[in-house]
Amino acid sequence: MNIFDDDDAFVGTPRSNYFSIARTANQNIVEMEVEKMFRRLAVAEKMLEEKGLESEYEQMIKDTVIDPEIDNGVNSIFIELVGNIVTQCE
Repeated sequence: MNIFDDDDAFVGTPRSNYFSIARTANQNIVEMEVEKMFRRLAVAEKMLEEKGLESEYEQMIKDTVIDPEIDNGVNSIFIELVGNIVTQCE
């Protein structure tokens, strides 16, 4: 399987690149990597809860609908997912 057949690979946004790769890559690998991300989120949420920060966390989610720093973090996660998927599909 060659996931690099498209001449426009890696031309779009990190989000669009992820979804493009996710549609063509081995679905078992995609599912495994997405599950890893959900696990990381669950661990982070548990840590915040244990420190009594869950209400601040929820409020920050609501307050950061438009936040370039958060957007950059989301882009980094998409890039990480693409890298993890692509390296396992080679």
